[in-house]
Amino acid sequence: MTSHAATTPILRQSPLFAVTVFTSALLVFFVQPMVGKLLLPLLGGAPAVWNTSMAFFQAALLLGYGYAHLLQRLKSFRIQVILHGVLLGLAALSLPLGISNAFGLPDPEHPILWMLGVLTLSIGAPFAILSATAPLVQAWFALTANPDPATGKPPEPYALYAASNLGSLLSLVAYPVLVEPLTQLTDQRIGWSLGYGILVVLILTLGLTRKAPTVPVTETTATSARPSLMTMAIWIGLAAVPSSLMMGVTTYLSTDVASAPFLWVAPLALYLLTFIFAFGTKPLISRKMLLILQAAAACLAIYALPFRHLAIPAQLAVHLLTFFLTALLCHSELARARPKPEHLTLYYLCLSIGGVVGGSFNAFLAPVIFPLVLEYPLALALACLARPWFTEREDRRLTQLELVWLAFGLVDAIALVIMLIVPADGEGADTLRRFLFAVAPLCAFALRDRGIAMACLLVVAGLSAVNVTQIGRHVVTERNFYGVVRIAETTDPVVGPLRRMTHGTTLHGAQAIDPQKRCQPLTYYASETAIGQTLTKVQALKPSADIAVVGLGVGTMAAYVRPSDRLAFFEIDPAVIRLASDPKYFTFVSDCAKGPVTFHAGDARLTLSSVPAGQFDLLTIDAFSSDSVPAHLLTVQAIDMYLSKLKPDGVLLLHLSNRHLELRDPVIAAIRQSGGSALTQTSTKTFKGSFVQSPAIVVIAGRNAAALAGFRADARWQTRDPGPVRAWTDDYTNLIGAMLRHK
Repeated sequence: MTSHAATTPILRQSPLFAVTVFTSALLVFFVQPMVGKLLLPLLGGAPAVWNTSMAFFQAALLLGYGYAHLLQRLKSFRIQVILHGVLLGLAALSLPLGISNAFGLPDPEHPILWMLGVLTLSIGAPFAILSATAPLVQAWFALTANPDPATGKPPEPYALYAASNLGSLLSLVAYPVLVEPLTQLTDQRIGWSLGYGILVVLILTLGLTRKAPTVPVTETTATSARPSLMTMAIWIGLAAVPSSLMMGVTTYLSTDVASAPFLWVAPLALYLLTFIFAFGTKPLISRKMLLILQAAAACLAIYALPFRHLAIPAQLAVHLLTFFLTALLCHSELARARPKPEHLTLYYLCLSIGGVVGGSFNAFLAPVIFPLVLEYPLALALACLARPWFTEREDRRLTQLELVWLAFGLVDAIALVIMLIVPADGEGADTLRRFLFAVAPLCAFALRDRGIAMACLLVVAGLSAVNVTQIGRHVVTERNFYGVVRIAETTDPVVGPLRRMTHGTTLHGAQAIDPQKRCQPLTYYASETAIGQTLTKVQALKPSADIAVVGLGVGTMAAYVRPSDRLAFFEIDPAVIRLASDPKYFTFVSDCAKGPVTFHAGDARLTLSSVPAGQFDLLTIDAFSSDSVPAHLLTVQAIDMYLSKLKPDGVLLLHLSNRHLELRDPVIAAIRQSGGSALTQTSTKTFKGSFVQSPAIVVIAGRNAAALAGFRADARWQTRDPGPVRAWTDDYTNLIGAMLRHK
């Protein structure tokens, strides 16, 4: 971090500079997870909500930095401050902070355009003007600071970067640890708006109290030359790669665990830490050691990509450490290349452009050009170009050992590419694919002093990672805002050939290809599971049942529909609706259902709200994308709505299986708070290695205890006391507690 000696002149001359920068950074980074959380209930908890929000905030940051750069053309410090204060005041007219309803409800087919429009109206102006404060205050300090008596030179304005990054980091750490678990969103919105007002006062006070230097500078230097286009391009590139990597790691975390600020802020906090360490007067570690550690971590992270079922602590450790070291490498190179203070705002403008380039690539371009989430490994490989392209000795020729590794790596890379183009099935092919994949990172590490060669090898390895642990033959891959949906054909030891659908890393369902077995419910919906039991019991009590399911999967629930039943699916992802209803892939809906089946596209909280009260005999909530939890579907407000849609003797069934979070306690607490009654059951897997039945954790609820009388008599259903666990609400969630309770 910036040393005490560097920060003391600033604090001695005017602590108001540091306080102002600290406050602006605190507000800038506090609002980002808060706004993302406000948007989640409208967009199904999709992980892309955060990436799109981040891309928007980076674009707004660019506008703010561009405005700061242009404002420096005004020669009068006092006029700059007054103008900035006035614009902050005008932007405050859009407060208190909230989500604009000018664009109505989101369109499931085009959610990104809706998000960008809503964010622009809701927070665009305050955030853009606010983000300009940090570079402006640093430039103002350089313009007005008295020279240091010891050196005769003005203090280094980059020292204020420490105050800015400290405010940003404290904000990000405080939000998931203190703010999110202990306060409600309503209070957070009001508190942020009040903080914005305090910042306006600080800015105006700065302008009124600050005076021109009273001590002449004893040593002057000529204005340095404007940085070249190549220099600015290098700044942009070095800023773009960590920005892209940050979003790639965030997508990885929020896909496999949950879409929540708790997990969003970890990569962003590490991102800020790398800036603090990179711009400090003393490096965290030596450049030589950083290059070795980053090479080892990058190769390990690429190798770990296919093995998504490793323990979550191990995955987090590998990918977050790799991101930290890689971002630190790029930002350290940025710090080494920083210009003289007179070009400070141009420098920050280029850094902001790089952030927008990296973020926009991940949020907008990658989902269109890549069928799978390839942007993360590609950005990791691209970061290797920030490493030395040659060894730093005078003789740049390859050593004999490097030539051997390069030849070995080329052969391995060619073999991997061939297996990508001409995929082979069978145990032998799988073994060869895994061996070749493991060799590529090893060769890359051996060539760590040759950045271009290392980058190329990691690109090939990253592209090959998606096929290393695949099960069966993939026939369809579709990617959109909501994630990656894949359909694969494989052979099950019990039912024979089948097709299965996955969303991220979560199984969405499977169907036997054999016409004689095609209508047999499999996976979580088999007749022996809690879901199958519930459907069978409801149908036994009612000659005609009204059934609703939130989360379509492959449409397995349609296999239970009798001619007298009605089934409604509520699904947010248009790709899932299209694939599950296409008889070319799955026929549960088209051939197995005997009664009418309807589809409702959009987030269930929105689409269910228009359904008349007291309509359903059974409402099932099974809306998981990968192991990500749409937390807004499990709150007290959501449970209230679900129960209101049930008939007096109707039941609510919630599928809560998750690899990382314990969800039953907050859900049961929410059911009790809503006046309902609840039971729970855990289904075990009957056939090892088969899709016939999948283990599941479910909770069943009724509007009253009488609705569950028939289930309570079944020993498989148990009562569960949530103890002190607090129910989640639209204003409150506690994912940290859910992770700690999981066993």
